[in-house]
Amino acid sequence: MMQWDPKIISEMRAITISREYGSGGGEIATRVAHRLGWQLIDHEVVVRVAQELGVSEAEAAEQDEQAESLLTRVLTSLQVIQPSMLVTVPVTLTTDSHAYREARQRVVQGAFATGHVVIVGRGAQVLLAQNRDALHARIVAPLAERIAYVMQREGLDQETARARIQLKDRDRTRFLQVEHHEHPQDARLYDLVVNTGVLDLESVVDLLILALERKARRLSTPTEALGPGVGLPQYPRDPDDFRSPQSTNDRPT
Repeated sequence: MMQWDPKIISEMRAITISREYGSGGGEIATRVAHRLGWQLIDHEVVVRVAQELGVSEAEAAEQDEQAESLLTRVLTSLQVIQPSMLVTVPVTLTTDSHAYREARQRVVQGAFATGHVVIVGRGAQVLLAQNRDALHARIVAPLAERIAYVMQREGLDQETARARIQLKDRDRTRFLQVEHHEHPQDARLYDLVVNTGVLDLESVVDLLILALERKARRLSTPTEALGPGVGLPQYPRDPDDFRSPQSTNDRPT
């Protein structure tokens, strides 16, 4: 198993994991949280939230299908993480998307403030984008492999698995576009995008923890000292694909 420095990693507060349905992203999040000893924030909190709000699980699940980061998924995340940080949000289960949005944002930010959490979905990669002590990852896989995964894990036939994946992908894409005006496939939202089409899940867990540690080591680095060009000399000559404005203007028309 890969060796990593717990003291360095402890300086990070969160990992956010965006995932294509059937890519194994949820399983990876569970394994990362277990390996680090961090709190997992995922869909299993729906049941607990429903209990806290005094609504049925069916009501919570129905809303959950309509909005990926449903208020009832995340409203009690802080309670799950640290009971002393009990948060009361004065809203009920309605279709008031503004209320859901505000509550979700408060809880995600509160979970981040508590620290050492693995947050799956919920637009956390956008909400925490400016926090350098959060690692943002996206897990993807080819459609054929995702169909096979869903068939195996959920006991579905091929066409039903395909339809479920397409529905979930549409819902998640629509959620991020409507709520944050972002597209989940935009790689710039993440520190790392990993394809599980070939890599096994444990190897992906290793990669995420390695990236977490490497990012932690740069927390004290000034922002102006970050970026791909830091410390590199100028090219000794113009790159082959470089064309100056003058040379472009000199071309025959």
